Amino acid sequence: MLYEIRLRVAYNYESLAEAGRQTLCLMPMDLPGVQRVLEADLEISPAPDERVEHRDFFGNHHIDLAYRAAHADVVFALSARVERELLPPVLDMSPLPAALADELAGIRSLAPDAPVHFIGASPLVPAIADIADYARACVQPGTSAFEAVRAVGAALHGDLRYDSEATEVDTPIREAFAQRHGVCQDFSHIMIAALRSIGIPAGYVSGFLRTEPPPGQPRLEGADAMHAWVRAWCGFEMGWVEYDPTNDLMVSADHVVIAYGRDYSDIAPVRGSFRSSGSHTSEQAVDVLPIEA
Repeated sequence: MLYEIRLRVAYNYESLAEAGRQTLCLMPMDLPGVQRVLEADLEISPAPDERVEHRDFFGNHHIDLAYRAAHADVVFALSARVERELLPPVLDMSPLPAALADELAGIRSLAPDAPVHFIGASPLVPAIADIADYARACVQPGTSAFEAVRAVGAALHGDLRYDSEATEVDTPIREAFAQRHGVCQDFSHIMIAALRSIGIPAGYVSGFLRTEPPPGQPRLEGADAMHAWVRAWCGFEMGWVEYDPTNDLMVSADHVVIAYGRDYSDIAPVRGSFRSSGSHTSEQAVDVLPIEA
C-alpha cells in the first residue's frame, strides 16, 4: 500500500515564546521488507535558529531545534510518501513461556533490536503488581508466547474504555489501569507492562493509523491519527510481532511506523520547552491517503 502522509502540528502562545528547545520524532522509519520511505520532508515555521538531525540508539530519526528569537506560534508540517507492505498472516512458531525464558537467558547481544532492552522496567512503564496479576489471569497453562500476546491484548481491549479526555500525556499507567480508561498511549503502556511481567519482551511503537469513515460518510480532512501500539518478542523463530490493543488487531498495512522505543519517553513526537508566560493551545491534523503506485 502506498500512502501520502500529511501531518500538521501547531502551537499558539498567549505571550511571545523565546529561548526554546525542542526535539521532534515525526519522520517515518525505513523498515526493509515492511515499510519504505520514498520521500519525507518536515517544514518548520518560523525557521529555528538551530536545527540538528540525528539517529538515536534504536535508529529513530530525531530533529533538535533551538529558538532565540521571540515568536507567537510554531508549526511543524510533515509531508511524506511511504510504501507499506501487506504482511502475510502470522504463523505461531513461538515457544512456551519457560522455553522463551531459556532463549532470553542465552542472548548476549546488545544490538538495538535485542529483546534484553525491552524486558525490564522503563521510565514510563514500571513494574506494577496489579497489572502483573491481570496478565497472569489472562494466560492459560500451555499458552505460547504469541498466544499470550493476543490474549493479553484482547483482554485489555475488552476491559479498558477508550476516552480521549480521561488521561494526559503524563498520567501514570497505574492510574489509567485502575480507572480502566485512556488513549492509545495508555493501552500500549499497560500492555507492555503486562507482557514484561510474564517474561515477554515488549516495546512501544509510535506511528500513523489510516482510518475509514462510516459507510456513506465522506472522509474528513485531517481525520486520521497519530497512534501507538505494541511490539513483542516471541522467540528466535518468530521474532518481533506488532499488536494494536486499542483496536484489538495485529498490525497491518494501515499502520505506518514512525519510531520504536521502550516507552513513549524514548520517542515522544514533540518534547521540549520555551520561556514564556500565559497559556498556549495546540492543534494536530493527520491525513494518511492511499494513492496509486
